Amino acid sequence: MSRRTKGQYSPALFDVAQDIIGGLPIKLIEQWLGSEQTHADALRLVQSFQVTGYNVVSDSVGLTRLSRQRGLIEILALINQPKEIVHGLGAALGGQGVGIWAADNTQMFYPPSVRPEALVSMLLTLQDEVQRSCQIRIGLGAHFGEFYGISGGLYGAQSDAIEELAENHTEGGEVVITQALRELLPRGHAFTLEPKDAPPSLLGPSWVVVEGPRLADLRRSNEPYPIPYSQAFYADLLAYQSRLEDAAFGKHLADKYLQHKVVVLIEREAQAGETPELALFNNLSLSAKMKDTGLRHLASHQGEEVKVVGPLGLYVFDAIPSAVGFAQLFRRELAREGISCRMGIDVGPVLLFDLPSGGRDISGMPVNIASKMAQDMGRPGKLYLSEALAAHVDLRGFTELRDTVSGVEITAYEG
Repeated sequence: MSRRTKGQYSPALFDVAQDIIGGLPIKLIEQWLGSEQTHADALRLVQSFQVTGYNVVSDSVGLTRLSRQRGLIEILALINQPKEIVHGLGAALGGQGVGIWAADNTQMFYPPSVRPEALVSMLLTLQDEVQRSCQIRIGLGAHFGEFYGISGGLYGAQSDAIEELAENHTEGGEVVITQALRELLPRGHAFTLEPKDAPPSLLGPSWVVVEGPRLADLRRSNEPYPIPYSQAFYADLLAYQSRLEDAAFGKHLADKYLQHKVVVLIEREAQAGETPELALFNNLSLSAKMKDTGLRHLASHQGEEVKVVGPLGLYVFDAIPSAVGFAQLFRRELAREGISCRMGIDVGPVLLFDLPSGGRDISGMPVNIASKMAQDMGRPGKLYLSEALAAHVDLRGFTELRDTVSGVEITAYEG
């Protein structure tokens, strides 16, 4: 990737307050753009952020299919249950929640002082409790390694790799550990491990923990997990969680909190680097470019940014033509700088919320469908419209596609 400079961005971008910019470490990116952008510069800038320990990621299984059968408020109540268990047992063992848990996945960091066999036993105990008390199943991936703790998130190639493993290659009820974690287990440990059939990864082989000892005496911490919602909504969600059969109460909450929006999801290409540290800053620079592009064009298209995190940007609009026009303009701007992206657009009820640490987030089926079209079905450089948009858009130049993703048949229009 060629060297980027501050002159390629709007001057106002670096004056945006951190509580507006969200999780993007804009001041760190500004320092990088002002440097010679060598490996030595990258190491100097991230040195103080390096942490070593266990990175444990969970992801829900079968949520796309379930989202077509249940309302959004009910889905949020269902995915809240395993998140509380993940955090409660994890915090009791010394773990700390990473980021804001707005979606159906979670991330916990554990210091090296945690015994590896205790961690693996806790994860088995956790899966037992999820199996016993939740309607949603989760897969768990765990790795011991080095990461960069920046702006409340974990960055670096190893962090990206364990997230990829957990989110795309675990099944409901599984505990999957990497080779690095396996090597930390004491000789003669009591766990039964089987090789995990997963694509090659920089983390090496991974292993499914089929059986092993549990931590029967471990009790959940009372510390709340990093909820993204307002206290008022979270209180209502907990109330609904205990009365899921109350359709009238569910409708009341939907009417009270949900908004009808057009959702644009944009995933830019990832950039490599000669070293993991250079790749980290290359990609942060591109995330800043996405942030900059949105800030310059959203007002004229009557849209709002929800967030830019990693390679993803999420935006909402009231009108379909505005959303499509914004997406096409965004694609052209990135293409002029040699950056490829793929996009998905869907419409429907969503929950939008402000995060305690600044920024916003979103939940809802349109986000899932836009993601499935762009990230699972999509090709670089292409824009995908959902079936719900077909009657409202001129489809000349678009090609109809059908595919089954996560057990759900999806119709999309590629252009």
